[in-house]
Amino acid sequence: MRPLRTFGLIATSVAVPIALALRFAVLYRERAGFPARHPPAETPDAYGLAWEPVAIPSHGAILPGWFIPASSVGAASRVGAASSPGPTPCVVLVHGWSSNRARMLPYAAFLHAAGFHTLAFDVRGHGENPEERLPISAAEFGTDTAAAVDVAGARPDVTSVGILGHSMGGAGAAIAAARRPRTRALVITSAPADPRLLVRETFRMARLPIPSPVAVPLAWVTAQLYSRPRGIGPGAASARRAVAAYGGPVLVAQGDADEIIPIRDLRILERAARGRSGADATTEMLVVSGGAHRWLYESEPYRRGVASFLAAALGGGRDPEAASAAAAAVPIARPAGTDDPLIPERAVRGRTTTAA
Repeated sequence: MRPLRTFGLIATSVAVPIALALRFAVLYRERAGFPARHPPAETPDAYGLAWEPVAIPSHGAILPGWFIPASSVGAASRVGAASSPGPTPCVVLVHGWSSNRARMLPYAAFLHAAGFHTLAFDVRGHGENPEERLPISAAEFGTDTAAAVDVAGARPDVTSVGILGHSMGGAGAAIAAARRPRTRALVITSAPADPRLLVRETFRMARLPIPSPVAVPLAWVTAQLYSRPRGIGPGAASARRAVAAYGGPVLVAQGDADEIIPIRDLRILERAARGRSGADATTEMLVVSGGAHRWLYESEPYRRGVASFLAAALGGGRDPEAASAAAAAVPIARPAGTDDPLIPERAVRGRTTTAA
């Protein structure tokens, strides 16, 4: 009987932690898998930008967006007033978690000055879109961004397409670029490199007292189960893996005072980008001194670096030096509602989320 009793104790000691880990992973998915929805509080009018509404079909959803042509500053700012300077590169702008397209307007403003069209849109489950029934990850950001790239690239006034994404939108931008070879340039700003690492960071942000020997395997289990309702694994939401698969120019940028994503993630993405081969697989890195998770567009070196990189990669009417100078000269204002604290934010239905 003693061997049976010993076996039972061992089985219990193994089964109980596994059951607790699975239960935790399911609860995590329910609380962290659904963003708080914040409809845009302003339009491009607030920045003096002319625009036109666009609808982006993406896997059964119709996502609202704005196309902002390169010649729009100074034009009458109203729907339908957008005018184009002719065929010009376009940059698709991808917002972060619990955010919306209006929060990408400062990027649109300095990129407009640098000579680019921009297209900003609400990712599913965000902004003006309805709530999703299944959890959202960087994979869904990537799917929707790829659809936006298709819409931008189909326009007769667009010569080439690049993507700029912030935070979770940066991860989605990488995933979309890997799926759409037509993407000529990729800018990743303040983005998580891998879903497993991101889960561990959410433990820290939620101030969960989980020791590292427990946090590592628990994060692995949680990441495995997070997107299972959508039939995908954590690899489909990995920016690191997507960057390694993308064949075009990459710029990775982050502030060294980022309070959400460790600077470690920037290094991981840079290594993934530099490990590629091919004439077009160039890599640049930009670390903004004192930069936080948000508002890097307020940094002149950031605006200069992004505009110069995109001008070199996408071409267009301005050379990199002129694009850099034009972007640096733009007065930048934060969009409405972006001064709210990042952590923690209590979302609807008792869920905890982080807005970026």
